[in-house]
Amino acid sequence: MKKEIIISGFGGQGILSMGKILAYSGLMEDKEVTWMPAYGPEQRGGTANVTVIVSDDRISSPILSQYDVAIVLNQPSLEKFLPKVKPGGILIYDGFGIPSAPKRDDIEVYRIDAMDKAAEMKNSKVFNMIVLGGLLKVCPVVTTNGLEKALFKSLPERHHGLIPLNMEAVGEGMKIIQKL
Repeated sequence: MKKEIIISGFGGQGILSMGKILAYSGLMEDKEVTWMPAYGPEQRGGTANVTVIVSDDRISSPILSQYDVAIVLNQPSLEKFLPKVKPGGILIYDGFGIPSAPKRDDIEVYRIDAMDKAAEMKNSKVFNMIVLGGLLKVCPVVTTNGLEKALFKSLPERHHGLIPLNMEAVGEGMKIIQKL
């Protein structure tokens, strides 16, 4: 198994954290991983993306031109990465950031209303974990057990009390993702 994933959106949406947690999850499950962030000089509001590869075998290069999975959380990311999803691949998009459904007949397209669910949970900071839950539902590249271990490893100890809320958000994401 090898999955090449791009996660992209605005800075401040937890893009880089999502990629880091996904990469740590792979490490917790003894997989080979790469994590390669890319972002502009702005911390919030600028574009950000992260490439994560999770594989059972060695990874030859972290640099990709096409992806098995693209998670896009805003319109500029959709325009940039939709053409780069491999035929047979998966596109996941947030309905708040991208109002009209992307069109491609040769990939699976999923909508997740993570921003709405985060508002319903009264915590905007779990947005990225909701999206990550959706990813794991449609492409179980790591387990939720590995994900929980990764949260303990990647979050500062002072935030460990938030891990149950984060895992609840992952579960909600698994419930609300919809195939178009």
